[in-house]
Amino acid sequence: MSAPAPPARAATEDPWTVLRVIRSSAEWLADRGVDSPRLDAEHLLAHALGTTRLQLYLQYDRPLAEEERAALRPLLRRRGRREPLQYVVGRAAFRELDLVVDPRVLIPRPETEVLVQVVLDEVGDEGPLRAVDVGTGSGCIALSLLREGPFQRVVAIDASEEALQVARANAGLLDPSDAEGLELRCGLGFEPLGHGERFDVIVSNPPYVAAGDESDLAPEIREWEPRLALYAGPTGFDVLDALVAGAPDHLSAGGLLALEVGDGQAHALAGRIEESGRYRSCSLHRDLSGRTRIVAARTA
Repeated sequence: MSAPAPPARAATEDPWTVLRVIRSSAEWLADRGVDSPRLDAEHLLAHALGTTRLQLYLQYDRPLAEEERAALRPLLRRRGRREPLQYVVGRAAFRELDLVVDPRVLIPRPETEVLVQVVLDEVGDEGPLRAVDVGTGSGCIALSLLREGPFQRVVAIDASEEALQVARANAGLLDPSDAEGLELRCGLGFEPLGHGERFDVIVSNPPYVAAGDESDLAPEIREWEPRLALYAGPTGFDVLDALVAGAPDHLSAGGLLALEVGDGQAHALAGRIEESGRYRSCSLHRDLSGRTRIVAARTA
């Protein structure tokens, strides 16, 4: 049985003002298990009206025309089916970027913003530098490094050609000077790199979810985001282990490997890095929630 339509047509003489539509939409989303229903309702209405959330606050009492409410309904239906908000509106904010996103790529998250900051803090103002972003997806990491750091060239790798199309589109939204050092390559892991090709930094937000943990994920992740970007074998370490093993072959002496990992994986991965004998140091970094989610290591 299909879900009922979002509220917007109740028989009433009271006008459907901006505030009333937001409240009604938020209640409807909450009934469907959506986190932050009020916030999502505001984002969806702003998107439907082609305005900003701030502008909504300034016109709470404005009655909405039927065509305006009609533009909101399909967006609410999609979010009510637990499609991620970012896919519904087609955009995601990431550090200084406003990115195009859709189900071809993982939605950029705050933890990955911290990963970029760790890299920037590690390299300081030394440069010009060359980096590799393995599993680039939307291009959020690669483009942020080019825009914010002393990076002259970033090779962005992804196993999905469809994901690279999104990264290419996002590069096209930037000022040419911010994206001219980007090079996109399709392939798995380090395979697209040439023999002996070395860089100052290798960074990755790789798949790290164990296959058996799929049911623990929210519907927005489990049912909508690309599986290739999520799952990494029975323990979640398949891709992380491959990155740790292969990175020294493509890093300059003292080069930096920086990885985002799943909650609870950082200390185990740091132990594997130390046991490999190919790195001289390893540091762990917390995300904005205080969880240890970033592992950074320097090659010997």
